[in-house]
Amino acid sequence: MLDKRQFYIDGRWVAPSQANDFDVIDPSTENVVGVISLGGQADTDAAVAAANSAFDGWSASSRDERVALLERILEIYEARSDDIAHAISLEMGAPIDLARNQQAGSGQWHIKGFIRVLREFEFERMLGPHAPNDRIFYEPVGVCGLITPWNWPMNQVTLKVIPALAAGCTMVLKPSEIAPLSAMVFAEVMHDAGTPPGVFNMLNGDGPGVGRQLSGHPDLDMISFTGSTRAGEDISKNAAATHKRVHLELGGKGANIIFSDAGEQAVKRGVLHCFNNTGQSCNAPTRMLVQREIYDECVAAAAAAAHSHNVGPASREGRHAGPVVSRGQFDKIQGFIQAGIDEGARLVAGGPGLPDGMDSGYFVRPTVFADVSNDMTIAREEIFGPVLSIIPFDTEEDAVRIANDTPYGLTNYIQSEDGAKRNRVARRLRSGMVEMNGQFRGAGSPFGGMKASGNGREGGVWGLEEFLEVKAVSGWAEA
Repeated sequence: MLDKRQFYIDGRWVAPSQANDFDVIDPSTENVVGVISLGGQADTDAAVAAANSAFDGWSASSRDERVALLERILEIYEARSDDIAHAISLEMGAPIDLARNQQAGSGQWHIKGFIRVLREFEFERMLGPHAPNDRIFYEPVGVCGLITPWNWPMNQVTLKVIPALAAGCTMVLKPSEIAPLSAMVFAEVMHDAGTPPGVFNMLNGDGPGVGRQLSGHPDLDMISFTGSTRAGEDISKNAAATHKRVHLELGGKGANIIFSDAGEQAVKRGVLHCFNNTGQSCNAPTRMLVQREIYDECVAAAAAAAHSHNVGPASREGRHAGPVVSRGQFDKIQGFIQAGIDEGARLVAGGPGLPDGMDSGYFVRPTVFADVSNDMTIAREEIFGPVLSIIPFDTEEDAVRIANDTPYGLTNYIQSEDGAKRNRVARRLRSGMVEMNGQFRGAGSPFGGMKASGNGREGGVWGLEEFLEVKAVSGWAEA
């Protein structure tokens, strides 16, 4: 069993101020595979103090110094990528091939992207030719608390830590206590890359403990949080009294609009996207809106895709779904599946209980409901599991209305061979992102949402700007 009770504070691995052990569970086997310690107020204060002490020095560092550090982090991250992938697979159940290629791979992608952004970003600019003695400066926001989730550990850690470093901020990272092992490997990467003491600090803890201590801490200037909408609301309220900046990347309930002229692979592609990472993605297209002319055939195709979607342990290589992350998550998903049945949706694949042949682990049957109305629980709530709801629609106007009828606004999807129609619908969808015909957004595209899906953006130049303050200066004297 892995003993990971220490925290990384001020450039050193240190023991917690008070013992508070917490077991790390392998969701494929339900076995305890490691133990961490949950931090307390003294640990949080020590980490915040270290970050504050390091701020003056790191905020004054040059672009070249920051680029050099990020390049060293990238080199060591790549060398440790297999260790990171195995940690992710063990802690949150991502099948090992997905953990290597998508989970750990996302970290490399983001580090490379932010190096490119940092090299090109203008931290000092003229206001314009009409005001030749005005300058606009982009300066680090300050000391940041970074709270990351369990579903895409390195994706979210690198989307916060790397732009904060690039901006000149110092930080305290709190990863999810459910999946903390990969973040501890990442802390080793940061240490081995020569990150100055106090610039990066990491401690484990839960939301009611370290999470609330960070969001309400008077010596932090910013909180960047990724997680549930409910937790985001609590963080916003707790942070309000200290006037810190709050960046939230929260839940989603994406609509995948399939028009009658969509390509033949649209349904299967949508099902696989919904079930990727065992449905544990905030941008999953969990509501499939299908035009009525092709509704029956699309329901049949979705059911067939779900029936052929294999489930197995995270340690097994290959393309299959792993378990969901925890017993609590499993029970929550089972409740949603039962609610779908009770409210009258037509179950066409999957359903409650463990998949056939399994008697342990947090495995969920890939599930598809048809004849869903948008007021049903399974259409309103973020399930965060492999559960797809299919909703019929008649017209383009109908599709837009149903898609926008949700508290969330993260990612929506459009499938049609009519480019003009795709463009019209994309403009009308109330979401931070729209993807069409299976084409992913390009490198450096901003990630984030509207409404209950949060505020701010991660990735690219927008992700760097989240960690910067804008200062306007008049009367600037040319040197």
